[in-house]
Amino acid sequence: MVKLKKSQLHRKSLMPISSSILSKAGTLLGQDPQIAKLIDLETERQKTSLEMIPSENHSSLAVREALGSLLTDKYAEGYPGKRYYAGLKYYDILEDLCRERAKKLFKVAHANVQPYSGSPANAAVYMAVCEPGDVIMGMALPMGGHLTHGWKVNFSVNEKTHLLDYGEIEKLAKENKPKLIFVGATAYPRIFDWKKLGDIADSVGAYLVADIAHIAGLVVGQSHPSPVPYVHLVTTTTHKTLRGPRGAMILVTQKGLDKDPDLAKKVDRAIFPGLQGGPHENAIAGIAVCLKEASTPAFKKYAKQIVKNAKALAEELKKYGFNLVSGGTDNHLILVDLRNKNIGGSEAQDLLEAAGITINKNTIPYDPAPPFKPSGIRMGTPAITTRGMKEKEMKTIAGWINEVVSSPKSVEKVREEIRIFCKRFPLPK
Repeated sequence: MVKLKKSQLHRKSLMPISSSILSKAGTLLGQDPQIAKLIDLETERQKTSLEMIPSENHSSLAVREALGSLLTDKYAEGYPGKRYYAGLKYYDILEDLCRERAKKLFKVAHANVQPYSGSPANAAVYMAVCEPGDVIMGMALPMGGHLTHGWKVNFSVNEKTHLLDYGEIEKLAKENKPKLIFVGATAYPRIFDWKKLGDIADSVGAYLVADIAHIAGLVVGQSHPSPVPYVHLVTTTTHKTLRGPRGAMILVTQKGLDKDPDLAKKVDRAIFPGLQGGPHENAIAGIAVCLKEASTPAFKKYAKQIVKNAKALAEELKKYGFNLVSGGTDNHLILVDLRNKNIGGSEAQDLLEAAGITINKNTIPYDPAPPFKPSGIRMGTPAITTRGMKEKEMKTIAGWINEVVSSPKSVEKVREEIRIFCKRFPLPK
């Protein structure tokens, strides 16, 4: 971990700045050398490290150019054709284009591309379809769910298999009659059976919402079944496997409109003026770019390689005696139970980061340890796949993970090996 001293932030210490991002006329360097230095340091860190947190990725230069454009300069409160300010003709065209790309790519009836991030998007869904006091269901946070999916009435994974217990989900649904069921996860390495979940929701008259923030890129890349035919609403962020800027979308399916013809209007009102002010149109431009990228044959190939890499990495880790939650993976992420390695998740995270492998500590199902000192770690393959790594490289990476976890003294040695290794796989340009 880099710790900056005061002297490092002095202008004299800033030269030379090597990052190509900062080289445009030297504007940032000249106007704010402290920020320029920090960006340069982070750029170098990403270039020489393996980003393996499954919720992170490397966006394209085209996405970053849209995000850093002068589109950031305008307020655009409202929706296309119904804005509060003047001068937004091109912003209307931009947002309509982004919405149409989302609808076509995900095969949905309506798309709202204004949510600032995933949590506001999920909050807007609650505001659109629920009233105070309504019962909701979602995957339990310690079992791999997300905090925004509810807490008191939740469903979990089977204690032995670590797979979703659909019988228990159905039982809870029939007992509690929820108004809304949220399905999605941050640490579930297996496929969701959307049809079963749709049948359960339909049996109790509940709205079914699929939060596919982690797997959106796999869904459009045809490496994970789409929830769209079976759910009423879909929420997703845009910066994970979808490989776009930080933002989010709410998608309304035809099934959702069949259940409630006003559902799209309710969603739009919940976002604005309900929860947010003016949308970040520069981010929406970046989302539009990533949606176009995700519609290509190259992206489908990329999505399939993400899963191939995750499976290959999982198998190699098992050879080193790592205990994987659910025994493996069907998607982009791997959850590792470290108890048999006599090391905690926090310690492993810090050691691996020092060696140039960025993963995150994570709770495991039925974890006996507290959340801030969990028994597991979570890792994924989206970002390293973006850099062009394949199954062969997964074997090398698994070896490094095992070496660092087994022998902390090897950190410096592995760090240098990873620096050299990363030169073969540059960041996207």
